Amino acid sequence: MAKKLIDVMDTSFRDGFQSVFGGRVLMQDFLPALEAAVAAGITHFEFGGGARFQAPVFYLNENPFDMMDKFRSVVGPEANLQTLARGVNTVALDTSPKEVIDLHAKMFKKHGTTTIRNFDALNDVNNLIFSGECIVRHGLRHEVVVTLMDLPPGCTGAHDVAFYKKTLRQILDAGIPFHSVCFKDASGTASPRKVYETIKMARKMLPEGTHIRMHTHETAGVSVSSYVAALEAGADGIDLAAAPVSGGTSQPDIIIMLHALKGSDFDLGLDIEKIREYEEVFTECLKDYFIPPEAVQVSPMIPFSPMPGGALTANTQMMRDFKVLDKFPQVIKEMREVVEKGGFGTSVTPVSQFYFQQAYNNVMAGKWKQIAEGYGKMVLGYFGRTPVEPDPEVVKLAEEQLKLPRTTESPLVLAERDEKKSIAYWKEQLEKENIELTEENIFIAVSCQTKGIAFLKGDGKVNVRKISEEKKKEEAKAAQTNGSSNGNSTPKQDYIPGNIQISNTPPGFLGAPNTNPTSAVTNYKITVEGQSFNVQVQSLN
Repeated sequence: MAKKLIDVMDTSFRDGFQSVFGGRVLMQDFLPALEAAVAAGITHFEFGGGARFQAPVFYLNENPFDMMDKFRSVVGPEANLQTLARGVNTVALDTSPKEVIDLHAKMFKKHGTTTIRNFDALNDVNNLIFSGECIVRHGLRHEVVVTLMDLPPGCTGAHDVAFYKKTLRQILDAGIPFHSVCFKDASGTASPRKVYETIKMARKMLPEGTHIRMHTHETAGVSVSSYVAALEAGADGIDLAAAPVSGGTSQPDIIIMLHALKGSDFDLGLDIEKIREYEEVFTECLKDYFIPPEAVQVSPMIPFSPMPGGALTANTQMMRDFKVLDKFPQVIKEMREVVEKGGFGTSVTPVSQFYFQQAYNNVMAGKWKQIAEGYGKMVLGYFGRTPVEPDPEVVKLAEEQLKLPRTTESPLVLAERDEKKSIAYWKEQLEKENIELTEENIFIAVSCQTKGIAFLKGDGKVNVRKISEEKKKEEAKAAQTNGSSNGNSTPKQDYIPGNIQISNTPPGFLGAPNTNPTSAVTNYKITVEGQSFNVQVQSLN
C-alpha cells in the first residue's frame, strides 16, 4: 500500500525566528538559508505575520512588506507562502476595526501571501467571521484555526475534546469560508492522546476531503508524539522547522520527524540528505546570533504554566534588555494561577502575552496589586468571550484598577467606535510627519502605532543580539576598567540621551514593586532613543 504523503510547512522563517530569537533576525542574514531550503525541495513556508510583522519594525529597522516581496522572489511564484493572523487583532496585540482587517488581507495578498492561518486565542468564533470573509474575498486561502492547550493540573471546564468539538461546530454553523483547518497548540501542552481524539473527531465532523493540519511546539517535550498521534488520526499536514531554529521553544526539527516516521505509513516527501545540507547552510547563516539557553530547552514547568514558545523567548529577551532575567523562574511559576483565574483563554498571542504581563506584575508588585491592562481587559470581555467565566475577584479588581465596566459587546463593534484605531486617525499622524500615504505605510502605522511612525520617519533602530557585537562590548568594557585601574581614564560622564519621551501609562508591565501601598503611585512610559521603558514613580510624602 502506498504511503500517505504529508504536507510539511517549514516554519523556520516565521515561528522559528519568533520562538528562538523573538523575531529578531535580519533579512540579509537568512536569505542564503532560504535559497538552500528551496534547493532541498521545500515548497510550503510560513514567512510572515504574527510577531514577524511587528518585529522587523520594532527591532530590525526593516519594512516587513519589503521582506515579504523579497521572500516571494526567492521561492518563486508556485510556492505556498503562509502568514499568521489573530482574527480581529490581525498582526497586532489589540483589536482592529473592519477597515483595518480588510486592509490586512488586501496588503498581504499584494505582497506575496498564498494562505493566511487565522485564529482567535479565546476560541470565540465571532472573532473569526469577518476576518475570514476578508481573507477569501481578496483571493487568499483561509486556514481557520481551533486553538489548543492543556489546562494546568486540576483544572477542568474547557480544552478537552468536547470543547474543541463545540468550537468546530460553531465555525461550521457560522458559515465561515475556509480552505483548511488547523489545530494550533502554541504552548505544546496538549497531550498526544487528546490530539489523537481531537483530530479523529474533526475528521468525522468536517466535509470529506478537508485538509486538516496540526501545529505544536517542543517546549513541553511531546511534540513528535503529538504529530505522530495527529497523523494516525487522519491529519494531512504538520509544521516543522530547521536547525538552528528547531526544537526547544520551536517546532520539531524536519530531520527528527523524518527519523521518527521511518517504517511508518507516512511520507513527508523530503530527502533527509538534502535537508541536512539546508540545515548546515542555515546554521552557518545564524552562527553569530546569540541563542538564548531557554530557547533550546524542554521545560517540565510548561504543563503547569503553558507559556508558548513563540512568546517565551520574546519575553526573556526583553527581560535581558531590562536586566531582570533572574525573575523569570518566578514569573513562569506565577503564570499558573494567572491562567487558572483568567477564564482559560488559549495561551497564544495575544492572550499568552496578557498572562505573562500579569504574572510579571504579580512577581514584581505583589499578587494582584497591579492588573495588567491586556489581562484586565480580557477578563472584562473586551477581546471576546473567554471559554469559562474568569475569577470574580480578579474581575472586580480589573474593574476598579482599569476603571472599565464589564462588556458583552463584540470586540469588532468596540473597535469600530475607537477613533484612534481608525485609518483616518493614522492618516493624520502620517500627514503630520510628512510621510507618504501609501496603503502599506497606513497599515504599518495602524498595526505598529508610534513605533511604526518612528520607523517610517527613518528613526528605526536595530536591536539584534549578535555574539561578535556582545564580545566587542565586553572588550570595550574591560578596556575601560583596565584604564580606570591604571589611572589613565577620564572621569566617567553620565549619558544624556537626545530623545526622551515621557507619558502616563495605565498599570501594566511594571519594573518594580510598590513597597509602600499607601503612597501615591504614577506609572510612566519613557521612550529613550526609540526604546520604551515602563517606570513606576511613587510619592514618599
